[in-house]
Amino acid sequence: MTSKRRRSSLVLGYAIVAISLGGLIGSFAWVAGWTHWSRLGQTLTAQQLIDAFEADTHRHPGFRRNHAKGICVSGHFESNGNATALSRASVFKPGFVPVIGRLSAPGSDPAQDDANAPVRSFALRFATADGQQWRTAMNSAPMFAVRTPQALYQQLIALRPAPGTGRPDPAKMDKFLKKHPETRAFHEWLAHHPASSAFYNASYFSIDAFRFIDAAGAIHFVRWSVVPDTPYQPVSSSEAHDPDFLAHGLTTRLERGPVRWRLMITPAAPGDPTDDATRVWPRERESHRIDAGLIVIDQAEAQIDGACRDINFDPLILPAGIEPSDDPLLAARSAAYAVSFDRRTREEALSGSGSR
Repeated sequence: MTSKRRRSSLVLGYAIVAISLGGLIGSFAWVAGWTHWSRLGQTLTAQQLIDAFEADTHRHPGFRRNHAKGICVSGHFESNGNATALSRASVFKPGFVPVIGRLSAPGSDPAQDDANAPVRSFALRFATADGQQWRTAMNSAPMFAVRTPQALYQQLIALRPAPGTGRPDPAKMDKFLKKHPETRAFHEWLAHHPASSAFYNASYFSIDAFRFIDAAGAIHFVRWSVVPDTPYQPVSSSEAHDPDFLAHGLTTRLERGPVRWRLMITPAAPGDPTDDATRVWPRERESHRIDAGLIVIDQAEAQIDGACRDINFDPLILPAGIEPSDDPLLAARSAAYAVSFDRRTREEALSGSGSR
């Protein structure tokens, strides 16, 4: 295959994936801390980023601007104390910590078919007895598509449906891909990793790096993942016939008992990138992972009135002992989440119903 044909195939495939994901580029569902990002004299605000996302999709007032379709979950974290070697955060002390979470798939349409979403997402809020919180939003892909907020904005512009076709302009996508070759790793990962058949048999990844501070004040750069007890299975054709198989499957499974994931902390080694979410750390880092304990989910509720409904899963709400890294996406995610949260709650206040 010639290089020209390979690029055309990549552009077409990327556009198809982007359409089917309903805006995967926002595949983190963000909100509050970052107000603008400047580079080479250009300033990008969180409002502009969310405006660009809305321009690429149909609006659904009262719903999250991304990950609009989801289900609330609750349970607890059983810490075994192992992670105290890396962080003094009280969430890692031996014991039980209540959690409220949300399982979802990317996209702005709360009525989309689950079969159209090849990525799953898991957001959690840990609330410790000393009044602190740890919020995290994870994806089933171990990397993000772009490195910076500006690149994300450019990607949204490139994916904007062209008048008359309703699809992204391949020429604009080709220009974007040439300027941002780092997106290829994310696209290729999707192509080789079929979506899981359930929320509860997928692994989820922090993607961004964070800083853990231990009791002696030493800093450890880490990423984390949650690994399910239930073995991974890809979506089958029979499951795909149900447009809501993810939520239906979870509620049915919980009737038999809780579902569990192990929280695994992966320390970085010198030279591992801590400011680039498009780059996965070397596989050998996994041999040094620390098993921090079990996340146990035993209840699910509809998002329209469930406990997760009004939670903004801002990744910068962190307890003492966990701090953000120098990854530029973290502050952007936090601020954009805030804009999304403010807009949907304002819409619901005007309509007189609850936000999702």
